[in-house]
Amino acid sequence: MPETFAVNVIARLRCDFTEKFGVPRQAGLAEHVRSRVVFEPEYRNPDALRGIEGFSHLWLLWRFDRVRQTGWSPTVRPPRLGGNRRMGVFATRSPFRPNPVGLSCVRLLRVEWDAADGPALLVSGADMTDGTPIFDIKPYLPYADARPDALGGYTDALPERRLKVELPPELAALLPEEKRLALLEILSHDPRPSYQSDPGREYGLTYGGFDVRFRVSDGTLHVFAVLTL
Repeated sequence: MPETFAVNVIARLRCDFTEKFGVPRQAGLAEHVRSRVVFEPEYRNPDALRGIEGFSHLWLLWRFDRVRQTGWSPTVRPPRLGGNRRMGVFATRSPFRPNPVGLSCVRLLRVEWDAADGPALLVSGADMTDGTPIFDIKPYLPYADARPDALGGYTDALPERRLKVELPPELAALLPEEKRLALLEILSHDPRPSYQSDPGREYGLTYGGFDVRFRVSDGTLHVFAVLTL
């Protein structure tokens, strides 16, 4: 039998993503996305955060809790490769892995020492949904974690997927500024699955209490409706 051990959930991420569609594919791609790391009562101790304000970035170790899987496969189909080519699971960041654990680097904006559910961490650039369980938090160390000469494997040959976003002024006015900036970043990274390219297809992205409807054609994402949920 495989060796196992228990892991405690120390915190949960609170953010405006209520579903997986539209969540940035990697941490740091949408810096205007704001999230809060709210500790479980057992770990809600100011002493545990002593010295953390001196770091600009943090590593979050978390669980892919929205993934349903039975067993695991040694190969997966990375979405960035169109969903057709297989790669070894350990050569990808796929959530479908023996242990559904994610690792994300986020920017620490501030510590909310006096919040009702605090102390809590306000961070930006997270790539998770609301309620994601967090197992651990570690400081990002530039002298050890930054590797300018690192190779990105097959991802180095992939083009950057960025779209021009057209958001009509009358629809932009329906969104609070902070939500609008975050949504523009999210939409520019093309939330569609890589294998979908039908210009007539309509999509809906839920974020921050709004349902944003859009189509994509010729490298431009056209928002045609913003609905309040």
